[in-house]
Amino acid sequence: MADSAASRPTVLVTGAGGRTGHIVYNKLKERSEQFVARGLVRTEESKQKIGGADDVYIADIKDADHLAPAVQGADALIILTSAVPKMKPGFDPSKGGRPEFYYEDGMYPEQVDWIGQKNQIDAAKAAGVKHIVLVGSMGGTNPNHPLNSLGNGNILVWKRKAEQYLADSGVAYTIIRPGGLQDKDGGVRELIVGKDDELLQTDTKSIPRADVAEVCVQYEEAKFKAFDLASKPEGVGTPTKDFRALFSQITARF
Repeated sequence: MADSAASRPTVLVTGAGGRTGHIVYNKLKERSEQFVARGLVRTEESKQKIGGADDVYIADIKDADHLAPAVQGADALIILTSAVPKMKPGFDPSKGGRPEFYYEDGMYPEQVDWIGQKNQIDAAKAAGVKHIVLVGSMGGTNPNHPLNSLGNGNILVWKRKAEQYLADSGVAYTIIRPGGLQDKDGGVRELIVGKDDELLQTDTKSIPRADVAEVCVQYEEAKFKAFDLASKPEGVGTPTKDFRALFSQITARF
């Protein structure tokens, strides 16, 4: 075989135990003729949940020293780690009002979305990784966005700070800011790109996780680009297949 492992990029997905990260990891594994896949998760339990393969590393992203083995020899890094707010128990929707949220100790957005992502960027840069993909979120232009008030975590503020850090890192990057994530089939919708949260003013501001995952895997076509990402409803428009054409619409570097 002419195509040796040396000619396939080794791609590390962090947050591979999460709902979107798991899809990215599986897509890379399915395209073994194109990529050498690696995953990074927080616990042994998460590793077993996604198959327990030897290419899945366990590390705490808040501890920079833990990350070196996973990024060593990787060509690209796809960052899908994120703090996740939990709903406080006892909420009864029948009584009206809004549920309250909290973050577990050590899992606040500042620790996960800022320090943890900064550590990943630094470790990747030190290891000679050539391209870093960071999946953030729409809404970061608005400090008063409702997501920031969940658990007093300011999650979009910290995500935005990590995005800026990556853009300033000197490493080739792709910053993807999806809208609301849906657990629906990918590959059947027309995808839309935007900037500066302009899509939040429209009816098309959500996207299936599987489509976000596909965009992550197409990272080579989107170097030094930052964009918001959403999809039209299924059955409206033409399902996106040509990612180079999609990314050619993007002019923003941040």
